[in-house]
Amino acid sequence: MEFFEKWIWLDKEKYPDSQTTVFSGLNSKENGNYTVAEFFKEYRFEQKVLEAKIRFSGDTEVHAFLNDKLIATGPAPAGGDFLSNERARPSHYATAVTVRPDAKKLCFFARVKLMPVRINEYSKGHGGFMLTAMLTFEDGSRTFISTDESWLVRKNGAFTQPYKYDGRILPDKYFFAKEIQNIWNCITAPIPSRTEEIIFPSGEDKIELRANEKKKVTLEFDKIYAGFLLFEAECQGVLELNVTCFETDEKCSEEEIIFNGGGCYRGLQLHSVGGYDITAANCSDSNAVIRARLISTHYPVYDEARTVTSDPELNKVLKVCAHTLKQCRQMMHLDSPKHCEPLACTGDYYIESLMTAFSFGDQRLSKFDVLRTAELLRYNGGRMFHTTYSLIWVQMLYDVYMLTGDRTLLCDCFDAVIMLCERFASYIGENGLIENPPDYMFIDWIYIDGMSLHHPPKALGQTCLNIYYYGMLKTAEKIFYILDEASLSNKCKESALRIKNAVNSLLFDSEKRLYFEGLNTPTPECLLGEWMPQNISKRYYRKHANILAAYFGICEEELARELISKAVSDGELGDFQPFFAHFLLEAIYRRGLREQYTLKILERWKTPVMECSKGLAEGFIPPEPTYSFDHSHAWGGTPLYALPKALTGIEIVEAGYRKIRLDPSLLGLKEAYTEIPTPFGKIIIAQKNGELPVYSIPDGIEVLK
Repeated sequence: MEFFEKWIWLDKEKYPDSQTTVFSGLNSKENGNYTVAEFFKEYRFEQKVLEAKIRFSGDTEVHAFLNDKLIATGPAPAGGDFLSNERARPSHYATAVTVRPDAKKLCFFARVKLMPVRINEYSKGHGGFMLTAMLTFEDGSRTFISTDESWLVRKNGAFTQPYKYDGRILPDKYFFAKEIQNIWNCITAPIPSRTEEIIFPSGEDKIELRANEKKKVTLEFDKIYAGFLLFEAECQGVLELNVTCFETDEKCSEEEIIFNGGGCYRGLQLHSVGGYDITAANCSDSNAVIRARLISTHYPVYDEARTVTSDPELNKVLKVCAHTLKQCRQMMHLDSPKHCEPLACTGDYYIESLMTAFSFGDQRLSKFDVLRTAELLRYNGGRMFHTTYSLIWVQMLYDVYMLTGDRTLLCDCFDAVIMLCERFASYIGENGLIENPPDYMFIDWIYIDGMSLHHPPKALGQTCLNIYYYGMLKTAEKIFYILDEASLSNKCKESALRIKNAVNSLLFDSEKRLYFEGLNTPTPECLLGEWMPQNISKRYYRKHANILAAYFGICEEELARELISKAVSDGELGDFQPFFAHFLLEAIYRRGLREQYTLKILERWKTPVMECSKGLAEGFIPPEPTYSFDHSHAWGGTPLYALPKALTGIEIVEAGYRKIRLDPSLLGLKEAYTEIPTPFGKIIIAQKNGELPVYSIPDGIEVLK
């Protein structure tokens, strides 16, 4: 149906200032001509329509309805980076959904927001809306419909700007839409549409105001949700609301809503909500009533695997991790619904894909993120804002392939992997190390001597970047081998050996038997900038580089185990945040130390979860005294992946779980029940102290001895 789509918009003669917009929410300080347009079309048929296969898209965001029921929100964003937002992204996506109206009359309504607001939103730079549908009638016959100039459109000026709605401004009258050039050429997003659920506050959701009364009310929700504001008002005159969303006790975001004579308000912006602080002013001589709710929205969950142990506090950690992951899975993975960072925050989304693998199972969103990131790399010549994250993307590509068995994923990303390899090869200096990168970020969300490991100097970031590069080359070697590209595979193998030798020769202290974080040689003036500070003279020995050395196996096995022991117990090597705890837990697993250290590391999550069980804290320790963590950050939820993996000892030997190895262990617990979703069904292992494990293995999976 994509070949027949027609795009429509507001008449440019009547609305010259509602035609174009900025390309990215990162440019939202510019005039983006914020506009909300509403489209309507009624169809009447002699027979009932039993099924409608609908495909729609818009610029920038659409909430689409059929017969007063939500079809879906969309489209999925193109995904992007903090770099190169001065031009449009190559791709734009459409949402496909099948509904069953069972009606002779079809009334379509769509509210379209023009202008990217959050920094994960991207535009082609022009307003537009498209909808097509293949309708199936009672007798089996079919017909095709599409947006065209018979559809009606109006501007709804009540949406005055992002986060502000003034019901005193009436929508314009409907008139016929104008067909416009299709600059979007949509690809249908390979994911289902998001699900929605109305969430009520824990207490009374009704706020009553006497005539001319002003009131402040706080409403709490049982958990922290991602969603849209939903407010209903019964009033005779003007009712003013200021709604501040919070997760725990900190302000997150707010919307201003003005009702005029009552009505229902559905917001257009995604919030992270643990509760509302509401200031309500009844500006009339009659009593008024407000009902405050939230439309929770996230990627649909079709099944959920459970891991339950004899440790109730650990079980609670897993539940909080799973809930936060669910809220971060939208039309792309998000670091958190509070921040809504771009797709290029791959470190977050890689961990979330692994968490999903051992909880919800469905990897379609992870695959889509991998493909969109490949497009992002092509768009910018293999460059990404976070240098280490571009390297982590290759690991995510390979692991999602192993989880799904989808070889086409590797084929589709083949050129982007080559582009990345070539770019990083250009950063190698005469000493064989990466010496001339654009930056050394991201290492961890932590400060050392007043310097941020978000964008550290060479002395605090070089070793990690080089070891990430080594890991990327070893993974690319496997990818090229699978794709029967022997020459490229051997080239990566040789490059990995060279970088391994350089790291062990120049960045390892044989007396201390530790890797230090980077050389102290000056950074060339031409490379200095906002994200590349000048280097410093102090040598740093910290946990980060040593964890990565053990994780990627850039050193001998005996040393790797020794480094893990120091990372677990040596306080002089500093601290790390939950993001880096993922690599430590995985290193522990890879080096055969899971029974010794897994539960010890997971203990760290119990305190923040006991302090706030509504959502997952962004970190263990504030990076600076004034920083306030959010509590909707899934990158810290690696226990959801690390614990079931350690309990089962699972290893995928053949992609897609066709062949696996299992080596269950209680890790010191009294009992554990673990479910792992696979394309063939759930692997289930029940363990009790002193008893043999009980297995349930789906047909199609071969367990190797």
